[in-house]
Amino acid sequence: MKCDILIQGGQVFDGSGAQPQMIDVAIHDERIVAMGKDLDLVASQTLDARGLVVCPGFIDIKTHSDFTLPINPKAESKVRQGVTTEIIGHCGFSVAPCLPDKVKLLADYLNPSAPWLPFKDMNFKTYVETFPQTSVNVGMLVGHNTLRLMAMGMEQREPSIMEMSHMKDMLTEGLKAGALGMSSGLFTSPGSYAKADELKILAEVLASHGAAYFTHLRDESSGVLQALAEAIDIGRSSRIHVQVVHFKCSGVDNWGKTREALDMMDQARLEGIQIDCDAYPYTAGSNPLKNILPQWVQAGGVDAMIERLKEPQSRQKIRQDLEKEGLNNWGRIPSWEAVRISITPHLPEHAGKTIAELARLQNLDPIDALCEFLIKDKGATRVLITSIAESDIVALIGSERVLVGSDGNCVADYGVVSQGMPHPRFYGTFPRVLGRYVHREQVTSLTHAIHKMTGATARALGFKDRGLLKLGWYGDVTMFEPEVFLDLSTYEDPHRYPQGDRTTVIVNGTLVVDKAQHTGALPGRVLRRVTSAPLHTPKH
Repeated sequence: MKCDILIQGGQVFDGSGAQPQMIDVAIHDERIVAMGKDLDLVASQTLDARGLVVCPGFIDIKTHSDFTLPINPKAESKVRQGVTTEIIGHCGFSVAPCLPDKVKLLADYLNPSAPWLPFKDMNFKTYVETFPQTSVNVGMLVGHNTLRLMAMGMEQREPSIMEMSHMKDMLTEGLKAGALGMSSGLFTSPGSYAKADELKILAEVLASHGAAYFTHLRDESSGVLQALAEAIDIGRSSRIHVQVVHFKCSGVDNWGKTREALDMMDQARLEGIQIDCDAYPYTAGSNPLKNILPQWVQAGGVDAMIERLKEPQSRQKIRQDLEKEGLNNWGRIPSWEAVRISITPHLPEHAGKTIAELARLQNLDPIDALCEFLIKDKGATRVLITSIAESDIVALIGSERVLVGSDGNCVADYGVVSQGMPHPRFYGTFPRVLGRYVHREQVTSLTHAIHKMTGATARALGFKDRGLLKLGWYGDVTMFEPEVFLDLSTYEDPHRYPQGDRTTVIVNGTLVVDKAQHTGALPGRVLRRVTSAPLHTPKH
C-alpha cells in the first residue's frame, strides 16, 4: 500500500477526548488511510514525529480572517499556530451579500476592521465561488448586520414587511450557497436595533436549512446574563444550534459572573437546547474604537458620528454616559490606560499608545483626546480593551464545554497585514492555551485542550469528516513539541510567531508548515454546509 505522507513515532491524540496512543498515521489523496503501530507502507514522504504531539488541525471557530485572507492567503499567523480551518463572517459582519448601490455603505461600515480590503457588489454565491485559494480551510457565515445594511441601511427601527422579506431572501441565498449559518453582532448598530422577534424570524430560515446561529451577545458587560438568556431563548424557540462567540464578562463590575453563565448554558443543554460557547485566553479584547461609545453617537453611520464628535455638547454627553454606564458593551474599566490604540490607518505613528497617553501628550481630557483621534482617523481606529478578569479566563479554559476561538485575523510579519499592533491572539491563541494553561498552570489537561480545539469544535459546527484523526477523514494534522510550543506575541510586540522549530501542519493532506517554515502551499478549501433536512417544520 502506498501513501503520500506517513507520520511515524508521535504521540497521537485523535481529538475525541480519548487518551493518546503511540501509533503511526498515513495520509493519501487528502484523507487518512491508515492508523496503527509500525505501519509498513511505501510513503512519498515520511515525517519523524518522535517527541511530538500529533493531533487534528485546530479549528478556529471565531475569526475575522475574511478581512485579511484575500490579501494574505498564506494565513501565516494562524497556520503556524496549528490552525487548519477558520470560520469567518462573525459578529454580524460579512463582506457579502453586497448590493450594487450599497458598496460604499458596507465599505465605510467595515472600515475599522478591514481598512485595506476592496469591496464590490456580489451575492453570497459569487463570494463563495470567487474566494481565493488559501492555506487554510474556510467556513463562512452570513452577517445579520450586513443583511440589515443591505435591506434598510442604518435605520434605527423595526424592518417593514418588505425589508424583513428581503433579509430572509438574502439569508436563504447565502445558505443555499453553503454558508454554515448566520452571525449576529447585537452590541453595535445596526444589529443592536434588532429586537428578539426579528432574530427569531431569521432563525426560522436557519432552521429550515439545518443551519446554525452564531451570536456576539447584545451585552457582554452589565447585561451579560440577560443577553445570554436571549440567545438561549432563540435556541429554545427555533430549535437551532446556538454558538455564543468570544464569551466574556467584561468590566470590573461583572468579574466572577462566568460561573453563573456556564451554569445557565448547562441547564439549557439539559432542556435539549443546542448551545456552545467559545473564548480566547486573554484579558483584553479588541474592537473598533467607535464601538465603545454610546449607541446614539454611532447612529447614522461614520460621517454622522464624526460630525457629532466635533460638537462640545456631544462630548459632554459622552462623558456623562460613560461615567454612568461604562464603555458600550465593555463596562467599567480601571482607567483609560486600559484602552490601547491597535490599528490606525491614518495615524499609524500612534499605534500602541493608550487613550490616557494620548490625552497626556496633547494636554487634553481623555474624552476630547478620543474624539479628536477618531475624527482624524476617519472612524477607522481599532483598540485593545483590558476589561476581563484572569480568574474568569481560567474558568473558561478549564471548562470542558468551552471551545477556543481567537477572534483574530490571519496576519503576517510582512506586507500590508503587518501594519499596526494587533491583538496578540492573532498569533498566539492556541499555543497560549497549550503552553500557559495546560503545560505551565495545568488549568486543564492536554487531552481535554486538544478536544476543545478539534473534535468538540467540529461537532458544534456539524462537520462530518474533519476534527478527528480517523480513517477516511480529511488529513488536517498539527504536530508540535508540547514543552516548547509557546506563544511569543505580546501587546507591545505582537508580530511574533509561536515558539517551536519542529511545528508541522498538514491541510487536506498537503504539508503547509514544515518544521515551523511555511511551504507556500495553498491547499485550503471553502467548507460548504452539508445540505440537511430541516430541524423542524418552520412556522408560516
